[in-house]
Amino acid sequence: MNEDIQFILDSTKEAMDNAIKHLEKQFVNIRAGKASPAMLGSVMVDYYGSQTPLSQVANVNTPDGRTITVQPWEKSMLQEIERGIAYANLGFNPMNNGETIIINVPPLTEERRRNLAKQAKSESEDAKVSIRTARKDANNDIKKLDEVSEDLIKNAEIDIQQMTDTYVKKVDDLFDTKEKEIMTV
Repeated sequence: MNEDIQFILDSTKEAMDNAIKHLEKQFVNIRAGKASPAMLGSVMVDYYGSQTPLSQVANVNTPDGRTITVQPWEKSMLQEIERGIAYANLGFNPMNNGETIIINVPPLTEERRRNLAKQAKSESEDAKVSIRTARKDANNDIKKLDEVSEDLIKNAEIDIQQMTDTYVKKVDDLFDTKEKEIMTV
């Protein structure tokens, strides 16, 4: 196979892998009823003037399925962490006991579960769009190649379509798993 075509195939695979990784990251942020430290992954805290991820200024644990505890490494950071959690607008009501911040994760209502499933569906559609865009870019790049036989171009397009189908199936499988996780009470 032509090395230009191989390069295009490899970069397309990398783009599709990145779409899957991004989707998995987005799915971690969609909660499924069980408390998880990842739920606070997007929280940024004002740490002496610079925005810092919560995980770099405190320990985040889940002692049980309904509670998240945040233990700052410096007690003076308690207010800033509380402010950061509130500012992240995650729907949590943090409680401060002077040592740690305790967050009770409320059980999800049926309506909230449906909304989270819709959000997960939307994220998976975005991933599919990224995958199809990578396919389109690769097909365009292959057509621009000079001195490549039509047979090689056709074969490369078939390979790209098979890769696209495989990645779209991965997205569907990830969504099905996440939807089951969300809808399970």
